[in-house]
Amino acid sequence: MTVSDIARILKAEVLCEGDSMEAEVHTACGSDMMSDVLAYVKDQSVLLTGLVNSQVVRTAEMMDMVCIVFVRGKRPDEQILSLARQRGIAVLSTPYRMFTACGRLYDNGLKGGCETDV
Repeated sequence: MTVSDIARILKAEVLCEGDSMEAEVHTACGSDMMSDVLAYVKDQSVLLTGLVNSQVVRTAEMMDMVCIVFVRGKRPDEQILSLARQRGIAVLSTPYRMFTACGRLYDNGLKGGCETDV
């Protein structure tokens, strides 16, 4: 799945294109706790969050994420967008709540990256 696919599926507004809207995304993570993101995310991922601060961009950069989606229509300020542009990270804003946004991505084939046999 690409970042542009995510934008379409989530009816998201593109706030920052990052390095490429055609960048591949392999997994998704929905969290407002950046410590969980650091502990559990792997592969190229998209981060869905309602937390709007610069730590989100810094965490995404550390984890080599290509896209951040702010849920519930939240919009970061220009300082956060500028940081994302510098780091080449796409930033989207979707009107969906986190649960719904994650579900829509899952229904369209994006996985969580921590599948179990249970």
